[in-house]
Amino acid sequence: MTGFPHAEYLEKGVKRLTTTVGFVLIFACQSIAGEYSAFARITVYWHREGSGEHASWNGIRLHSGHCAVDPKKIPYASKVVFPDAACVAVDSGPHVVNRKAARLCGRNAAERNAIVIDRFFNTKQEALGWSKAHPHFMTVRILTTDVTQRKLAATEDTGSWPNIASDCRFDLGSAK
Repeated sequence: MTGFPHAEYLEKGVKRLTTTVGFVLIFACQSIAGEYSAFARITVYWHREGSGEHASWNGIRLHSGHCAVDPKKIPYASKVVFPDAACVAVDSGPHVVNRKAARLCGRNAAERNAIVIDRFFNTKQEALGWSKAHPHFMTVRILTTDVTQRKLAATEDTGSWPNIASDCRFDLGSAK
């Protein structure tokens, strides 16, 4: 035993502090970077569900390739990349913001704490078909607008990466 009776506790405290600071720095860097992954509960919605054809919070006409997000977690105009497609975050809603779907059907802490993304489809059949064929929880990639703009500039210079950036520019233009 050492001359300091609390040396073990001090050493454990320093290790915990170092680990905590490391995790905070990792997550802070990801949020500043503009491109990150997030674990999400994916739900679906379609035309004429609830508020009619213009079902978005700001009245724009929704179409496939749009999704609803919590704007505090994913800024509007961000690209949300799913395994099969990419969507633009243009809408929101109370169930997305309060994460109702994740809290109710999550089987563990990670699922209950997941963000909720509501993916829009033109028809009920498309929405329910996609929902049936894909898992309710998945990791998605999120590209915020600064990253999409940089990739747009790279596309114009090199001719590569045609869809992600150009789709975002088109979707933003149609939101007027």
